[in-house]
Amino acid sequence: MNQANLAYAPVDSFACGMPLALSVYADRPQLRALMRDDAEAAGFRIAEAAGLASLIEGEPRPLGEVVLLDCPEIGGAQLAALARIDLRAAHSGAQLIVSTSVEALDDVFGCLESSNPQILVDPGRAERVIALGRALANVRGLRLRELGEEDRLTLLRLTEQVGQIAERLERMSNTRPPQGEQESDSAFRFESPKRGFADQQDDGSARLVRATRPPLPDPRLVRRIIRQRQLRARFFDGDLFADPAWDMLLDLTAARAEHARVSVTSLCIASGVPPTTALRWIGQMTETGLFQRVEDEADRRRAFVALSDRAADAMARYFAELGNTAARLV
Repeated sequence: MNQANLAYAPVDSFACGMPLALSVYADRPQLRALMRDDAEAAGFRIAEAAGLASLIEGEPRPLGEVVLLDCPEIGGAQLAALARIDLRAAHSGAQLIVSTSVEALDDVFGCLESSNPQILVDPGRAERVIALGRALANVRGLRLRELGEEDRLTLLRLTEQVGQIAERLERMSNTRPPQGEQESDSAFRFESPKRGFADQQDDGSARLVRATRPPLPDPRLVRRIIRQRQLRARFFDGDLFADPAWDMLLDLTAARAEHARVSVTSLCIASGVPPTTALRWIGQMTETGLFQRVEDEADRRRAFVALSDRAADAMARYFAELGNTAARLV
């Protein structure tokens, strides 16, 4: 049994009925065939498997309920194909999974503004299979937005752990693990922002929201804290301190105080975790209202990520509460 079959062995036991239709779009024939094989092993029915040009040529065929698309490079044709599939997926409700490269990430992110896709950066086979599982859960009605925030965060952490396990299994099946590879799960710490706000309301301090917001901290201070946090990776395994949500909040806080714009690629780097993992967290933070997508007025194909006013307010109050002790934070 291959890894894809193993990952999806429980699917048939759910008695879901007719197989879900899936469309595959990739210009690299070998990758397209591999994506198709994994989707079929996962229990999907292939509605179409073609290159990206098919999205902008001729009469469009109906999309599958899940769309798997590979776009490692960006040119005029690819931009047109992405823009069209984004609108079609948003209109039909299809679950869109797009794999790309670090070099093309900003352009791909800028094109996909309507369909709430999963974006994978230079994914391995295991990551793509995990993404198919997430799409399958959404289509079957187990939608994250129907869960409470604590449940969503727990599911996100669990998904990352499952992904790490799958990646390790894939590496073990092909080659020996890199020297120094840690076999323990990464430690993530992320307290629910909604719960924090609810606690404020419960103790009657929600009135603070209507008070004058303290100024944002000095960006030089925030950058120093970020450098201190990054310094730990010189002496310990970086996964031990992985906290992408907080690292991205710090980076966006400094950028807002500097009146600077942050690209999605830059924010992924600031997170300290692999780009695909960072993109999942960006999606979660956007859904909870802490991050927001900001379109580039000069170039509609580009978009940036920024703190929402609610998050900026919370960060300003956090640093105001810390006062002079903030400079000693790590």
